[in-house]
Amino acid sequence: MEGGNASPGPPLGPAIGPLGINVGAVVAKINEVTKEFKGMKVPVELEVDTDTKQFIVTLKTPTTSALIAKEAGIDKGSGTPGKETKGNLSFQTVVKIARMKMNDTYSKTLKGVVKEVLGTCQSMGVTVDSKPPKEVIRMLEKGEYDEALSREGA
Repeated sequence: MEGGNASPGPPLGPAIGPLGINVGAVVAKINEVTKEFKGMKVPVELEVDTDTKQFIVTLKTPTTSALIAKEAGIDKGSGTPGKETKGNLSFQTVVKIARMKMNDTYSKTLKGVVKEVLGTCQSMGVTVDSKPPKEVIRMLEKGEYDEALSREGA
């Protein structure tokens, strides 16, 4: 769903209308839980008990690319990463995104999730501290960002 912008029209209304629950109440709840992600595509899970007509809306973490785009102030990544740069993030912002994604990854460490976020930055044409993400990954592996990660509570 687009954060804060759910409507009773397709695809939501036709999908849940036959379940006999109040579509307006579902839309209002989705808009409430996604309001801080306004304009961003956000995964939402809807559980419906058809007997009691009760429902639970669960907000999932937006995709890494959506979080990067929001933080970089871009609409989408580069069509030609490596040749065209679309935006720039600070290393601290990369760590912030990694913290948001900690529960949605197989990586066991913040450093590992930071590398995943840097990989997505690379594929989107987004630089980090005005450097190519591959260079930041090399620096990270050499320990050059260890102090910054320890300040972040890694």
